[in-house]
Amino acid sequence: MNSSVSKTKQPTHHIPKYFGIALAVGFILLTISVVISFLFGSKVVGIDGIIDGLFHPSVDSYDANIIRKRIPRTVFSLLCGVALGVSGALMQSVTRNPLADPSILGVNTGAALFVVIGIAFFNISSANQYIWIALVGAAITTVIVFGIGSMGRNGATPIKLVLAGTAISAALSSFVTAILIPRSHTMDQFRFWQVGSVGSGSWDSVLTFIPFLVVGMLIAILTAPALNAMALGDEAATSLGVKTGFLRFISSFGAVLLCGAATALAGPIGFIGLLSTHLMRLVLGSDLRFVIPMSALSGAILLTLSDVVGRLIGSPGELEVGVVTAFIGAPLLITLAIRLKVSSI
Repeated sequence: MNSSVSKTKQPTHHIPKYFGIALAVGFILLTISVVISFLFGSKVVGIDGIIDGLFHPSVDSYDANIIRKRIPRTVFSLLCGVALGVSGALMQSVTRNPLADPSILGVNTGAALFVVIGIAFFNISSANQYIWIALVGAAITTVIVFGIGSMGRNGATPIKLVLAGTAISAALSSFVTAILIPRSHTMDQFRFWQVGSVGSGSWDSVLTFIPFLVVGMLIAILTAPALNAMALGDEAATSLGVKTGFLRFISSFGAVLLCGAATALAGPIGFIGLLSTHLMRLVLGSDLRFVIPMSALSGAILLTLSDVVGRLIGSPGELEVGVVTAFIGAPLLITLAIRLKVSSI
């Protein structure tokens, strides 16, 4: 990694006051969310079923088989939550906007447009096909946004990136609509993907997702110190040796990998990156060395619990997790924005 990102001299940062408590509570909630994800669904499974499904592969009971089907779904949900939480932390730091999420650079819209093109013109239908074409769309959109946002004086400033991302998202959304309207079959297939669901999570999905998650997480961890410096302002960061343009690009690239891969496999799931990172900033402050791992943890918890809620509400079927996160995330975020002072990043 470029020395301006990983070896920049930074002001001393102390461990946040509540980090230990937040970490302990987070792991407790994570354990609870995993257990109830195993327990609840169209059929409630007992503890004996969980034990047999996890540790006794020779047992062929109905409950044990249900647990074996729920394990990859739960793992997939956890990984998607991690990716969305970290991508939210990166985008909020890149734009210095505490209420930003990856969609601010058109990542979701670019991925959606290319998925629509793939369905309509190339008959794609599998997760492996979705992930590559969605990542290409997200990456191209990010490059375009950075190109537009870099025009004029001062290069790619946060405000210019936000404006460019908003404009590009609106334009791409119109293209999505134009492709879908005359193609009913494409609209039906896209509608199912667009809702956002982890119900199709399988071991194949997990294995497809892991490489993108690992690379994105490495980028997030390595850029965290320089992003802390950039929070002081571009001039201060530059004086500390940070190449702000390169930092914004590489951090956004990490967010594209994380959010783009999760979106490709599970559909666009809103509010996880926004809410998990915002909550962690309120508890821990703005030091990304701690916010990033805690956003990963809180994102995994939020998405997994939302998936369980969707299963319980929609029983004997299920309510897609994208719908649940919208219902839960929107009012909570509005409440936070009204009652709590959002500190600048």
